[in-house]
Amino acid sequence: MSLIKSISGIRGTIGGKTSENLTPIDTVKFAAAYGTWLKNESQKDKLKVVIGRDARISGRMIQELTMNTLTGLGIDVIDVGLSTTPTVEIAVPLEEADGGIILTASHNPKQWNALKLLNKNGEFLDGKEGAKILDLAENESFDFAEVDNLGTITKKENYIDIHIEEVLKLKLVDVEKIKKAGFKVVVDGVNSTGGIAIPKLLKKLGVEVTELYCEPNGHFPHNPEPLKEHLGDICALVKKEKADFGIVVDPDVDRLAFIDENGEMFGEEYTLVACADYVLSKTIGNTVSNLSSSRALRDVTNKHNGEYKASAVGEVNVVQLMKDSNAVIGGEGNGGIIYPESHYGRDSLVGVALFLTHLAEKQISVSALRKEYPSYFMSKNKIELTPDLDVDGILKSVEKRHKDEEISTVDGVKIDFPDNWVHLRKSNTEPIIRIYTEAKSQKEADELAQKMIKEIQDIVS
Repeated sequence: MSLIKSISGIRGTIGGKTSENLTPIDTVKFAAAYGTWLKNESQKDKLKVVIGRDARISGRMIQELTMNTLTGLGIDVIDVGLSTTPTVEIAVPLEEADGGIILTASHNPKQWNALKLLNKNGEFLDGKEGAKILDLAENESFDFAEVDNLGTITKKENYIDIHIEEVLKLKLVDVEKIKKAGFKVVVDGVNSTGGIAIPKLLKKLGVEVTELYCEPNGHFPHNPEPLKEHLGDICALVKKEKADFGIVVDPDVDRLAFIDENGEMFGEEYTLVACADYVLSKTIGNTVSNLSSSRALRDVTNKHNGEYKASAVGEVNVVQLMKDSNAVIGGEGNGGIIYPESHYGRDSLVGVALFLTHLAEKQISVSALRKEYPSYFMSKNKIELTPDLDVDGILKSVEKRHKDEEISTVDGVKIDFPDNWVHLRKSNTEPIIRIYTEAKSQKEADELAQKMIKEIQDIVS
């Protein structure tokens, strides 16, 4: 199976041999490395860490191992139980904790789980911090507490409710306007914690809710990545129920997709575009997304006289650029909304509340709202290379060939042509180049991708 160690955490499949999968031994080792790093970084005698999990079948086992490892290091644990990634992120500062761990493999299938690591601000660790933890794990440099100094575990399982109250308090969330609109919505919670959080939020906003796959049992009824090809059931149910729209989240509730009243995808890329349009209409400011996200965010930002900037791929990179450029909203084209008025993390609850307010204010259908935004189409491809090829050299050659165009080398090579763009990135784990293109028609996006694949093949041959 698989075990992937990275600066953002450890991710792997359950079962099998140690060091090849996310086994109990690997879980303990990595939790001990994180706890040791916290102790090394802090001057405090007693540390506190918030831990929550999505509804994966392996979640309880992985959580018990993680919590007991931390208490073995003398660290106190706040157990928020079944939770969402953004819920744990807001719990860390509210609890005045020193860090947090979310046990979730995000949109990966049910056999996967992961430890995602947070700092004292409830934000993902940066590369330098993650590298220190990987080093500690590799060397097993742990010093456990003596019996009188063991940590404690305190259960606080109402944090989803606290999270919802924090969302409702946001200035740009107009609860009364949403209630007056009388929305009817279908929710696909992919049998994880979104099935708890999203319906609860909607009911607080006076929305009529039809629940689909909202039982948090970890048995995902379809591939949990919220893409069109996985969402036939909710698309059909929205039409059958004559709902105003549908809401889909991934298992840890940091990615958000909408279905319009006709059972058609609003487009994951346009989740951020719509929420940004609303926020920018009320707040003067800038936006950030990553280099592989839609140009539509730039267009909407320009419309509101803001400045758009693109970061390297990865939430930690988006957040850093948002801070550097004082962005009022940002995120990723995979349906991740980051709204600093709440916190610096992708949050589907915040996204839902902003989207509902926007829709209630405009008093139009979801399909009509989608038509207000520029239409772009994406193509996502990859080209496999032999391990001996110099991928960096290939990307340099592409850059030289297009030196007269607008080029970014922040993360691979992105070439902005007047009417479309292409973004080439090398994989960190396998000899491939990922090729993302966007254009004003699907045909044009696909053709641009094929043209770039041929160009790379010409360079290689």
